[in-house]
Amino acid sequence: MMPKAVAKTRPLRRLAGSEAEHSAVLSALSDPILVIDHRDLLTYMNLSAEQFLQTSWTVAIGRPLSALLPADSPLFDLIDQVRERGSSVSEFGVNMETPKIGSHFVSIDVAAVPELPGSIVVSLKERSIARKIEHQLVHRNAARSVTAMAAMLAHEVKNPLSGIRGAAQLLEASVEQGDRELTRLICEEADRIVSLVDRMEMFSDNRPLERTSVNIHEVLGHVRRLADNGFARHLRFEESYDPSLPAVYGNRDLLIQVVLNLVKNAAEAAPEQDGEIILSTRYQQGVRLAVPGSESRVDLPLLVSVQDNGSGIPEDLRQHLFDAFVSNKPNGKGLGLALVAKIVGDHGGVIEFDSEPRRTVFRMMLPTAS
Repeated sequence: MMPKAVAKTRPLRRLAGSEAEHSAVLSALSDPILVIDHRDLLTYMNLSAEQFLQTSWTVAIGRPLSALLPADSPLFDLIDQVRERGSSVSEFGVNMETPKIGSHFVSIDVAAVPELPGSIVVSLKERSIARKIEHQLVHRNAARSVTAMAAMLAHEVKNPLSGIRGAAQLLEASVEQGDRELTRLICEEADRIVSLVDRMEMFSDNRPLERTSVNIHEVLGHVRRLADNGFARHLRFEESYDPSLPAVYGNRDLLIQVVLNLVKNAAEAAPEQDGEIILSTRYQQGVRLAVPGSESRVDLPLLVSVQDNGSGIPEDLRQHLFDAFVSNKPNGKGLGLALVAKIVGDHGGVIEFDSEPRRTVFRMMLPTAS
């Protein structure tokens, strides 16, 4: 096998000047990068692509991509779409598998190269957004797994609690003054449990969403006014919106609930001094998500972000952040983000996050209205 240092320099001997510098930059990337010409022949691959495809530059360059990947690979469909549309395409949750390279769960970005007519550049991401989307599907299932529990609790817990509370109120009238504190405590705790069950009942609502065209900026503006006049009045808000953004195909009330939960979490995470929340929207062309169990794909071009400058999410919580009953708040129930995951999933969308000290951002990818 060629030593790693030699493999890095191999593309550079074919180029000169600034092109060699650009090639060096691409070879330094951890994501595999491929370039094919109008005949689908490989004309460039960086070091990560060599490692991913388990082949070398000298063997692969000039050969058809179909010699390295099976003809039914989803990548070829994406390349055809880019050539037909002339615009870039991204797809999450793609499994690329051959006996030589093994099985890889990746996201794929494919784009035309205007300066090289007929050429296509392909970027494969194995450890970034693809893993987040994989986790997102797990989070969505975890949120929905609470449904049966919520339905059971609503019937099996709330009715007995009503009897317990009624009995405590009757006792209060016949016990001494010193014991009435205990009966009031029973009533308060019963009310607290009922409130928790009421929140969980939202998971058991499996009716189809009533969806219309929703202006996401109106949703964000509504939540911003609530925050400014209540729980986040001490924080600074910054807005970065794409004014040409099309409408979301969704349920306005549920989208308000999602954004409100995210902004509340951001407000609780932000520091008291110099706390900041950034709300942003943008359009990302060609982002699609494979629908589990079917051949269809959902376009998710609308990106809505909520960012705070808090201390970040603890490492041990990140893997299960959208699971029910997971929280790092002293009095948190751990249902807020689970409900967010369910609502976004019911819209056919995706939610993911990045977190580091002084920067935590939650991103929702949502479908447009027809």
